[in-house]
Amino acid sequence: MTPQPPRLQPALLGGALIGVLSALPIVGWLNTCCCLWVVLGGAIALWIAQSNHPYPVTAADGALTGLLAGLFGGIVAIPLNILFEPIQRNLILRILDSTQADIPPQFRTMLENSGGRGLIGHIFNGLFMMAIYAVIAMLGGLLGVALFKKKDVPPPPGTVEVLPPDGGTSF
Repeated sequence: MTPQPPRLQPALLGGALIGVLSALPIVGWLNTCCCLWVVLGGAIALWIAQSNHPYPVTAADGALTGLLAGLFGGIVAIPLNILFEPIQRNLILRILDSTQADIPPQFRTMLENSGGRGLIGHIFNGLFMMAIYAVIAMLGGLLGVALFKKKDVPPPPGTVEVLPPDGGTSF
């Protein structure tokens, strides 16, 4: 049986990357591009796990490491989103003012008077983010397996190599 690669520390580091980059104003908006930071966090978590493990990781290792990174990323993003929400709202209002966009007055009033989602809104948003981030980061972990899996590594101890018999044809 092959020893398992480390998962918790790489997932925590990948999750921290996911949570911080997803919550930062302007930088977090790049997440709209195919969940860029979430995929990257899952792939980096797998890269860290592979670099700390002497044998090639499996697809299952990549999926589980990415899933954990996505869950941790959602947990990290919740308080950061609460912290950065007023900054994001003011930034959007400044962008709308500078572009002189023709927006309905009700929308502008809603943005200006928005005191945030409230505690229940943030809890539901956080749970939704955790679920979405877990699935997308799992895909990032699988991508990481394809990109970072070690090749030409000797088999783990206890592995028996079975060779085809001499003179016989193998199919």
